[in-house]
Amino acid sequence: MGKYALDERLLIPVNGDMQSIHIRGNDEKNPVLLFVHGGPGVCDRSWVMPKQSKNLADHFVMVCWDQRMAGKNYRKKRAGETMTLQQQVDDMDDVVNWLVKRFGQEKIFIVGHSWGSILSCLYLPQHPEHIRAYVGMGQFVNGPLNETMSYDFVVDYAKEHNNRKALKDLEKIGAPKGGLYAGGLDALMVQRNYMTKFGGGAWKEKENIFKSVLVPFLTSGEYWIVPDLYRYAKGTYYCLRQLWPSVAKLEFDKTVKKLDVPVYLFQGDHDQNTPTPLAKEWFDALEAPYKEYVPFRESAHSPIKEEAELWGKTLIEKLLG
Repeated sequence: MGKYALDERLLIPVNGDMQSIHIRGNDEKNPVLLFVHGGPGVCDRSWVMPKQSKNLADHFVMVCWDQRMAGKNYRKKRAGETMTLQQQVDDMDDVVNWLVKRFGQEKIFIVGHSWGSILSCLYLPQHPEHIRAYVGMGQFVNGPLNETMSYDFVVDYAKEHNNRKALKDLEKIGAPKGGLYAGGLDALMVQRNYMTKFGGGAWKEKENIFKSVLVPFLTSGEYWIVPDLYRYAKGTYYCLRQLWPSVAKLEFDKTVKKLDVPVYLFQGDHDQNTPTPLAKEWFDALEAPYKEYVPFRESAHSPIKEEAELWGKTLIEKLLG
């Protein structure tokens, strides 16, 4: 018998596609917990399963889902197709309904990280009926404000530390306008790389964006180096190209003022990817049946990785306590 009573890697039918999920737990009667990953296109099973299984597998049925054209789901033959935000919402609805049916539970929990918080906040107003509670992390709120604040952070940090190369690179890409950079995704990656290196992505271990994604990918055992590394890289850029122009225009502070499920915000104090002041202001104004803001003092964008043990214990306490 394996380490976990339930440990399944499956392809399931999702809105005209076949998509990869990993299910893990020690009792399939436990509440289902679906992780909605970031990006778009940056799958999370590389750090969720290694870092959280020991915390959560006895309490939840953990589910990591690679979204359409992300991670294991990238298909070269489909790279010419378009993808929309509503298509992603419809995909998530199929996944939720599949899990509800598979485990015979009327409601499940969802954790939305970064882009996953966007998808969750697009999904919940349309389909609250099968969700027990929503946990947001790296919570996105307003695209134009988000990008301006994140860009200003890296410029101010570079000036304070006299990082001339960074200042030159940032001056070259220019400040974003309306949430978008004139240089497109290449410019966005320049800013995100400096933001991560300067501690706005990971607070304790400042590292570039390449290392923060690649090392977990290579060491987690969740993916094969061949061909999954190719799929992961291609899928990330495909999803960003398809969805980012729409994502950058979203303004949840104007459009998502009420959610009909309990809401928990697990937010890192030092997050400069989705700046915490924006998340807190949105959360304070949000209407919900129950809501609770949970700060993580030693984290930036991903407390699930940076304070893994505390994150897991806190999740159990808040959702099941």
